[in-house]
Amino acid sequence: MKQKSDPMKIPGEGKNVPGEHPGENGRNEGSNPENPDRVEKKNGTPILEVKNLYHRYPHLTANALDNINLKIYRGERVAVLGANGAGKSTLFKHLNGILKPLSGDMLVKGEKITKKNVRTCRETVGIVFQDPDDQVLAPSVEEDVAFGPINMGLPRKEVEARVKEALEMVGLSGFEERAPHHLSGGQKKLVAIAGILAMRPEVIVLDEPTAGLDPLSSTRVLDLIMKMNRELGITLLLSTHDVDVVPYFAERVFVLHHGKLEADGSPEEIFSDPELLKKAHLRLPRVAEVFELLRQEGINASIQITAESAKNEIMRIMGPEN
Repeated sequence: MKQKSDPMKIPGEGKNVPGEHPGENGRNEGSNPENPDRVEKKNGTPILEVKNLYHRYPHLTANALDNINLKIYRGERVAVLGANGAGKSTLFKHLNGILKPLSGDMLVKGEKITKKNVRTCRETVGIVFQDPDDQVLAPSVEEDVAFGPINMGLPRKEVEARVKEALEMVGLSGFEERAPHHLSGGQKKLVAIAGILAMRPEVIVLDEPTAGLDPLSSTRVLDLIMKMNRELGITLLLSTHDVDVVPYFAERVFVLHHGKLEADGSPEEIFSDPELLKKAHLRLPRVAEVFELLRQEGINASIQITAESAKNEIMRIMGPEN
């Protein structure tokens, strides 16, 4: 662990970037091994890079972000994990220039965000906010999803095509004339995602995408996120304090605590560090807690963090005769 339909075309991509094969319910199971293409790309320019980033809100005396340094590469699925107030939303608002740092730099594809290029950066990096009511504001679903492409100055036919593709991707075809305030929380979240998808960004940042959703809606949103990465090659960042979400989504995990980056590693590395979890006010995923209890009973069990790997470990413990 480092320390502490025709698919929509993504700008800058010559072809779709293949993802891993999903397990049950469209989720990736197991250890999320990185494929060779992604390893090779990590030697190139990061699609996002944060350098020595500090941020402080005017009404506070402490830094909301304290010397953050991180790199994210094209096609990755990254979770930013931390308790409430850790600085996740503040960090995300720097990624496309919504907030300006107190000091430090935010780079998109190797270029520092400035007043001159901030609009281009926002077309590259789309953000889906935690509360869809902050983002879904138009009188109809169609108008809301079209808002971004219209502001990009695209022709009407192109806007219509993008709206259609985006709604198909999120499973809301036929909702064009619906008023957003008549939709469920999960449906509003999907409309917000569609609005970003219609701009065809290379990176989508989702702030607490499952917050306030029932289990079925949460699963639907997570499956959609995986689909966007797998079929469209979109680089994805997801913030959450829900540790049970992370093993099914992330290849890499950043842990934030009180505005500081405490760790960068795979889900397996992060959840095998009890002191780190305790310090960051986090816990093991529920699946892993079962194996921790087995170990306390003297059973030789390895900690597992997904349902699929848990099944395999239980079968190993039981032995072939059982």
